[in-house]
Amino acid sequence: MNAEELRNKTPDQLRADLVSLKKEAFNLRFQAATNQLENTARIRAVRRDVARVKTILNQKAAQAAAN
Repeated sequence: MNAEELRNKTPDQLRADLVSLKKEAFNLRFQAATNQLENTARIRAVRRDVARVKTILNQKAAQAAAN
């Protein structure tokens, strides 16, 4: 998921993506705690995707407030 794809989405779509990413992060943390996680790099990727979505949402909110 890159920033350009995210900028083309609506805020509602971004919030839906954020919810699904947070659920995935929770499941990955749970798998890691029970030693069932195979791809440990996925945790980092999901964390960064969450941050990316939040950044784009904040940029869109600031842009809407400025107009």
